[in-house]
Amino acid sequence: MHLTVEQALSVYPLSEAKLVAGKSGGNRIVRSVNVMDAPDITDWIKEGEMLFTTAYLIKDEPEAAADLLDKLDKCGASGFGIKLGRFWNAIPEALISRADELGFPLIELPFQFTFSDQMNGLFNEDMKRSTGILQEVLDKQVRLMRIALQPDHIRQLFDSVAEIVGEPLAIIGSRGQMVYNSSAIPDEELLFQWPWHQHHSWVKNKSWQAFRVPLLKQGQCTGFVLFFTPRVILSAIEESLYSQASELLSYHLNFNYEDYFELSVQKDLGLLIRRHLKNGLAIETVKEYAGKWEIDLVEQPYLGVLIDYPKLAGGERPIGFEALKTEVLSHSKLQELGGLHMVVDEGLFSLFPNKAEEDGAAIEAALSSCLAGRKLEALGEARIAISGRKRKAEQLTESWGECLETLRLADEWGVGDRFVRYETLDLAFLFEHVSRERMQMYCDRWLGGLMGKDPEYVQEMMRTLETYLDNDGQMNETAKKLFIHRNTATYRIEKLGELLDVDFKRINDLLRLKLVFLFRKVLGREDYATSVRL
Repeated sequence: MHLTVEQALSVYPLSEAKLVAGKSGGNRIVRSVNVMDAPDITDWIKEGEMLFTTAYLIKDEPEAAADLLDKLDKCGASGFGIKLGRFWNAIPEALISRADELGFPLIELPFQFTFSDQMNGLFNEDMKRSTGILQEVLDKQVRLMRIALQPDHIRQLFDSVAEIVGEPLAIIGSRGQMVYNSSAIPDEELLFQWPWHQHHSWVKNKSWQAFRVPLLKQGQCTGFVLFFTPRVILSAIEESLYSQASELLSYHLNFNYEDYFELSVQKDLGLLIRRHLKNGLAIETVKEYAGKWEIDLVEQPYLGVLIDYPKLAGGERPIGFEALKTEVLSHSKLQELGGLHMVVDEGLFSLFPNKAEEDGAAIEAALSSCLAGRKLEALGEARIAISGRKRKAEQLTESWGECLETLRLADEWGVGDRFVRYETLDLAFLFEHVSRERMQMYCDRWLGGLMGKDPEYVQEMMRTLETYLDNDGQMNETAKKLFIHRNTATYRIEKLGELLDVDFKRINDLLRLKLVFLFRKVLGREDYATSVRL
């Protein structure tokens, strides 16, 4: 039985009774009903038990009856009902006064009904209520199972569970971050007494109460869910509903978004980093926030990555970077890398951990996989700049500046690769102020021995030389990229050495030829721009 005293007094025939004292205890839970047939009844009373009596054992001792109320209250009894008419015609004032003082419900039972009539009425009502609750909970469980099989967005999942349970929810991450709150209670108020114990419990405040359930994954607590309910006690079936809803939430959170509880914190951290890069926010503020939530991304070696798309004729970009950020966050390979992503005016800026033994190839592979579906001619090819490896949070601005500089130089020097690393554009940075006339003279000087040949022969040999230089003098890779036999590639390189009067074993000669192709890209891009204007 799980009725309050107030609810019990609304059930016929107990509804004919009168609550004469202890009205403040009307919300006590009635778990069972007993009849007083022995003077030492308090030795046998259980918590939540309501006691009925004819007053036979206490009729001659009103003061002892008042002491009996003290003992019943200490035992956790829910109320004391006295049937008048046989031994007492009225309840003594001392008993009424003591009941009001204790807030212990004192009930005057109707004479015309037996104790069994009143007990049966309560038991039948409790059975009716329990059956209704059971049916309602079963219906809700069926609905929970249905949404468990639907690939809804995580926010829609929260809303659906709250709607099915029929009560507001609040979901808190394992570090105290508010993930979801459909109640009208401020987030700060919900987090009082944090951190919490990892077990089911009631949380009560002056104006609200909630049933708290931990969210578990492989025995580890990944957060908590609060179910705001007006009920002061839950039946086993109602608790099972909350447990099932919690299991569903925990599974979907961890299955679909392994780091979902971190997203709200990372979003705020990303905003602080953006303010640091754009508005000069002190790096100490960024470090303090990251330290608060134990995020050590900027306290370990990292790479900065900036993704941008070519602008349209009107100057606007062809895509929304918020949508691109969503795709990056949900991509499994990028999730494994544990990056932090933020939308800026220049594109999507990300920070990725980068250990000493890593060269960033995993980052390029994951981004290539993610962007493969966006390779549309209408959008153009994404341009991705990668900064040098940084080791301190204080180098965030430096990393950001290198990404911007890399994109600028790649555009100016006509670098067509999708991924461009800052370290590979050192030469472009050094020679960006060299005049175009000097560049042309330099190219003519080092390519003079080849340019007088047949145009088709020149084109073929130039392509071979450029591929050879791009692959750092690796003959096997050169042959593979050109789809020719290794011996053919070797013959061409030897012939080029004779024509250009260079030794490909000398680093100086390789560097000079590398500059030739760098200058040719700039000159070729400017010639094209001039022809377009003409």
